[in-house]
Amino acid sequence: MTELTDRQRAIVAKATRQDINGWHYLSVQGEPYEIGFQHGYLLADEFRDAVRVYTHMTLEILGMDYSFFVEQAVKIHKARIEQEYLDEMQGMADGFTAGGTPTTLDDVIGWNAWMEITGYWWPQVAADYSNNPPAGPKGSHCSAFVATGSATRDGRPVIAHESFDDFWSGQYFNVCEMVHPAKGNDFKMQTVPGFIDSMTDFYVTSAGLGVTETTIAGFVGYDTDGIPEYVRSRKASQYANSIDEWVAICNDGNNGGYANIWLLCDAGTGEIARFEQGLKHQELLRTKDGFYYGCNACHDPRIRNLECVDNGYNDVRQQTGARRARFEQLLPELAGTIDDDVAKRILADKFDPYLGYINASSRNICAHYDVDPQYYADDPHGVWNVPFFPGGSCDGKCASAEDIDALRMWGIFGRADGEPFDADEFMRQHPQWNWQHGYLYDRPSQPWTLFE
Repeated sequence: MTELTDRQRAIVAKATRQDINGWHYLSVQGEPYEIGFQHGYLLADEFRDAVRVYTHMTLEILGMDYSFFVEQAVKIHKARIEQEYLDEMQGMADGFTAGGTPTTLDDVIGWNAWMEITGYWWPQVAADYSNNPPAGPKGSHCSAFVATGSATRDGRPVIAHESFDDFWSGQYFNVCEMVHPAKGNDFKMQTVPGFIDSMTDFYVTSAGLGVTETTIAGFVGYDTDGIPEYVRSRKASQYANSIDEWVAICNDGNNGGYANIWLLCDAGTGEIARFEQGLKHQELLRTKDGFYYGCNACHDPRIRNLECVDNGYNDVRQQTGARRARFEQLLPELAGTIDDDVAKRILADKFDPYLGYINASSRNICAHYDVDPQYYADDPHGVWNVPFFPGGSCDGKCASAEDIDALRMWGIFGRADGEPFDADEFMRQHPQWNWQHGYLYDRPSQPWTLFE
């Protein structure tokens, strides 16, 4: 760690960090560079460890060096990132460096782009490097829903989300950041050390918007001439004052990267929306009475059949089809009662629609891959169809309209149902994963936390 200059001390003095219940709770403010520097300086140690782990895991799971994907991200994305966000990224790089983790602007670009470049660009070009290229993104991330009108207790919107990921990756999804930018709306988001956007995608904004998503399983397509998703979604959440504006900004320059089923709500109007954003096809549905959910299986038949492979839409043995069936059952049953407390219960749900009873498995809304022997999944190309895979639910977030009005959100770090994960015990029982030793961490049980 280097001695800060007077200017750097003044910048950092405007920010705060509080560690609570497994979260790093940041408040940052100012011009783009200042916001970035504050974030970088306060999270330098966490960023250093995250890059260490991702560097190892990238080679293990893809066979290519982490640095290769950083180089490609810089080539493809750097010229397409607006100056405001380049300034913020430069601030992050300088903040990390001042905090003892030497970092360049290109390092930060590559880090922000990792999900998009490895999951969406790489499958398009992997045949040039591999005799067995991937058909498309294997990951299938997140359960989420949004409800309003007669579906909620007070008739106003409620939005909720939990991240699914490999545990080695999801263990870094523990930043809640309140951002007061010099331009645009204030917003609060769950994020990761070093990211300018949420990536896990849960935002509440001073324009009264709640924003979340689940990725589109099996999506295939990428436009290298487009604008990266981490720029589009961040810009939309910062500058949009309505659902229409958010959709327009996020769709401007759409490159197909990190293709999502977006769920949005407007606390002021009571409206909710589902925006399924493929590269070639999009669908926007909206209502002031009802609910939408995301389980990674795209509803729009054009996107599902023409832009995706193997999404498990109707197969309750697969986690996408099973969660879709559970949402179709559970949300109507709970209509009229949904509030923050009910949202937390929904995210913690462990009913297995294929077996027909409560059973921790990959098929839950709160996915437990790590205890699932995968007896019933017979598709070798399905998402994470590996017995006892160390992945699944990594967190939970929710917000009511009242929360959004106050720019607050609820969060739980670890599984959404609060069950702990003991990495050493897991590897003792399942030694096939011992190669993750030193990179896979415990996540103890944590309570729900209100970030005000």
